[in-house]
This record gives sequence, C-alpha cells and structure tokens, in this order.
Amino acid sequence: MPVTWTNSQDQVDWSELESLYRLAPLGNKSAEHLLTVFTNSRFKFFAYENGHLVAAGRALSDGADCSYICDVAVMPSHQGSGLGREMVSRLVEASRGHKKIILYSVPGKEGFYRKLGFMRLLTAMAIFENQAAAIERGHLGEA
Repeated sequence: MPVTWTNSQDQVDWSELESLYRLAPLGNKSAEHLLTVFTNSRFKFFAYENGHLVAAGRALSDGADCSYICDVAVMPSHQGSGLGREMVSRLVEASRGHKKIILYSVPGKEGFYRKLGFMRLLTAMAIFENQAAAIERGHLGEA
C-alpha cells in the first residue's frame, strides 16, 4: 500500500503520534505536548500507510531568516525505506527561502543528515531543561 502524505493535523490521532515518538525512538512526549508543538510549528508533515501514522516531522520558522527542523520520527518498521529522507526533503523544501535551515539530530544520526546536505554547526549552543541527561545522551558537551 502506498504512503499518503498530508500537512494537515486535522485528522491526527495524538495518542498514535505519542506512540510513534516512543517507538522511533525520540523519547516520551505526551499527546498533549505533541499537539502543542505541532500546532505551533509553521511546517509539518504526516505520512500514513493503510490509515496508520508511520512518520511525522515539523519545522519552526520565522518566515524569512531561520527554519528549524525537528522531531522527525519514522516507525521502526519503515526506517531504511527512504521515508525519513522524504520527510526531511519535504521540510527542507517547505523551508526554502530562509537564510538558514537548522536541524537538531539524535546522536549517531548525523551521517544520515550529512547525506542530505546538512553540515555540522561549529558555534551552536543550548540550554536544556535537564542538562545532566542531555550530556549523558550525547546532546551536549563542553563549549
């Protein structure tokens, strides 16, 4: 069955999206949290197969200077099928015209994004809600 794409969140089952993020794995994000962050994102895409959500992604954007791609999740059964590449490509295309497109990667996935044209930021800095956990997961290091 072919994958169908939409940029509308009108039919999203937020509990199903919560499960997708847990399985992808992108951590435990509640349905309520995901509703908030997707609603507040300028660009978003959802991929369905047989009526089931198999991928999702979003980008925050100011409309001109910066678009930040985040939360790209693909069901484990569909990883390696090109679905993640298609999701990122759609988000990049939606973000065209911005002076910079930034992406935050899960540690270990940098090579995947490098193949899609992303380069490592040398001056990026961050403050995390739980700094110690972010260091342990490999998201943060000394500046």
